[in-house]
Amino acid sequence: MQEPLAFRMRPQKIEEIIGQKHLIGEGNVLRKCLAAKRIFSMIFYGPPGTGKTTLAMVLANELELPYRLFNAVTGNKKELEQIFAEARLYPGLILIVDEVHRLNKDKQDLLLPHVENGNITLIGATTSNPLHAINPAIRSRCHLFEVKALSQTDIEEALCKALQSPKGLNNEITIEEDALHIISRHSNGDIRYALNILEICAIASDGCISKALVEQFSQIPNMSMDSDGDGYYDVLSGFQKSIRGSDVDAALYYLGIMIEANDMDSIERRLLVTAYEDIGLGNPAAVARCVQAIDAAKRVGFPEGRIPLAMAIIDLCLSPKSKSAESAIDAAMSVLRHTSYKVPDYLRFTPVNMKEEDQYDYNRSDIWNQIQYLPDALKDTQFYHPQMNSSYEKVLAQNLEKLRKVKRSSNLAALKKKRQEKKGVKS
Repeated sequence: MQEPLAFRMRPQKIEEIIGQKHLIGEGNVLRKCLAAKRIFSMIFYGPPGTGKTTLAMVLANELELPYRLFNAVTGNKKELEQIFAEARLYPGLILIVDEVHRLNKDKQDLLLPHVENGNITLIGATTSNPLHAINPAIRSRCHLFEVKALSQTDIEEALCKALQSPKGLNNEITIEEDALHIISRHSNGDIRYALNILEICAIASDGCISKALVEQFSQIPNMSMDSDGDGYYDVLSGFQKSIRGSDVDAALYYLGIMIEANDMDSIERRLLVTAYEDIGLGNPAAVARCVQAIDAAKRVGFPEGRIPLAMAIIDLCLSPKSKSAESAIDAAMSVLRHTSYKVPDYLRFTPVNMKEEDQYDYNRSDIWNQIQYLPDALKDTQFYHPQMNSSYEKVLAQNLEKLRKVKRSSNLAALKKKRQEKKGVKS
């Protein structure tokens, strides 16, 4: 059985690696390490299919050092112990760990002493952000290097090599220029995805890979929306920030990625958060319409659900923004984290031993807006500060200004008496 094209085309030497010039280009860090015949523990992080594991293997080959592969998800402690035993026989052994962020505590406990004393050199590979996903004990013992997605030009170079190489398709297949461009665009920097599409198209072709043939096997661009990887959170982050920044075209683009990934749950969650957090009191009507649009999209499903979602996105993007509600609750919670104050006695659900005239009266709406509701220590504190970005919040601000001019009191008996006296004068 023939090995997959992506496996056959895996580089063996540093010169065969396409892209990553920021690491392996002349004068850059890994090239200098090779020149000095030195290697150290490191973690390669970046999108899938960018050659992280391959780069680790090439470094070991170039330095003529033995290496072992270990998968943090499927590998077990027994495998690790065997590798450590080998390391005592083969000085300089390199341990290449795929999915290094998935190492559990037991495996970490086994691994760390060997990394610490130099018995092995660890090279980890992960699609996640190492600052968030990698255990600090591992991270602190390794240098971090980003492996970047390949450009379309890089992908096309790799495809042409695969077409020509004796290890690849050996010039037995040709490809139309438009077909080459489609594969490179749809691969989204993932060389493995590009080679897989090339291989299946080569099998299905009659000797020439046409544009029409590629479109059959690569209808949807490869998108980084793996819920376990950083690409997923990058899309969500770009989505929310685009709405906040009123870039309607960018927001629709990121929405399109999530729709293609059929990720309605993420769309719903992120849209609701964005609507309340970023638009808020700037345009409450748009927030309500957003909720309705989400409900409509869930009812009809995709593809039609894209239409109400697009309407909501455009509405939110072009609406006035206000974070005043978020700022207000954050200010209140900030006070609570330092000190918690007792609710005034007259506001308690069951006031004890309190005279009737001092108690809160549910029938006295005439004094409700004159009562002090904050504890004494906070009575003059203002958490809410209106943002004047919309006509709606300007009206709220005007009402608030009037209310804040009214002097509030904790002496309910006096308030009641004063109002009663005013009634008496009028009558």
